[in-house]
Amino acid sequence: MTSDGRADPGGPPPPDGAAASAGPAPSNGAAVPGEPLLSVRGLKVHFPIRKGTLLQRVVGHVRAVDGVDLEVRRGMTYGLVGESGCGKSTLGKAVLRLVEPTAGTVVFDGVDLGGQGPEPMRRLRRNMQMVFQDPLASLDPRQSVESALTEPLRAHGFPGDRQGRVRELLDIVGLPAGAAGRYPHEFSGGQRQRVGIARAIALNPDLIIADEPVSALDVSIQAQIVNLLEDLQEQLGLTYVVVAHDLAVVRHVSDVIGVMYLGALVEEAPSDELYAEPLHPYTIALMSAIPIPDPEVEERRRRILLTGDLPSPVDVPSGCRFHTRCPFRQPTRCAEESPDLREMRPGRKVACHWAEEIATGTIRAAASAQDPTATEVGTPAVK
Repeated sequence: MTSDGRADPGGPPPPDGAAASAGPAPSNGAAVPGEPLLSVRGLKVHFPIRKGTLLQRVVGHVRAVDGVDLEVRRGMTYGLVGESGCGKSTLGKAVLRLVEPTAGTVVFDGVDLGGQGPEPMRRLRRNMQMVFQDPLASLDPRQSVESALTEPLRAHGFPGDRQGRVRELLDIVGLPAGAAGRYPHEFSGGQRQRVGIARAIALNPDLIIADEPVSALDVSIQAQIVNLLEDLQEQLGLTYVVVAHDLAVVRHVSDVIGVMYLGALVEEAPSDELYAEPLHPYTIALMSAIPIPDPEVEERRRRILLTGDLPSPVDVPSGCRFHTRCPFRQPTRCAEESPDLREMRPGRKVACHWAEEIATGTIRAAASAQDPTATEVGTPAVK
């Protein structure tokens, strides 16, 4: 075994519990300089709701993604966070046109993906790949690892030694050469995710969208996979969009973080700045839910508790889409006027009418999202 818990070539695949890497440490939070690689403007994905047996008619739409703007610079990691059902996974698939957008533009490396036909799009996909959430579901159970890794090489006309490239990919992700002849069911979850990552990097892409890459894995294995992704970024110059709901993982890997709620971005900021001072009420509530490993601080710190469930994307609330659950809700503007995602400070974007007042403490959290009376929840955080 090597020092990071990977098996030496020729040995058996490493067990999931082998030598997990040290716990994640926060990144520096500074965006990596570079030219824009991915630019998304006004992206919408609406799924029609049909009714009827023979003559089906559209009676509504599920607004999974509802007007998202973001930019990802070459060599950086952009993290997307939000609770289940907010549309972050659909956004990632829409960028690659695995799901067709309803409106908006996606520009990858200067090319507008919306105007590409099947063959040009197929050629472009060698430069942008995806790592899926469930490694077992994303691998064909009837294909060996060698077949799964050879398939993209064959489809895109890889000119070199394909078997040699397969062995190289397995070595890069920490699996032995003997793993090539095995099938997905013969591996553990962490090993299957390594195979999925090997398949994603097979053609040396520029962009990888990782959809919840560690959520299906044990905690000890999550650290190994996260560290593997970071090592590959450094070695291969990759650009990542990481979709996740684990706030600790996103903080560790991301340079810039976008917070999604009900199909839209509500805040965007460099990683450390977002965690040090969240500006949007939804982000504030998310951060207050992160446990602090100090009983005294945890007992005394201020906690923001959201009431109610996430509204349906079929019937998005009028005005600010978060106002039905917002503990900072005000009797004016919130229910009537939809806030734009605006730059409140250099590098800090937020979609809230009252972000400045919330940041300065002029507006305090209410006892309930249904009660706009300014009363604080809990006690002030310990400095």
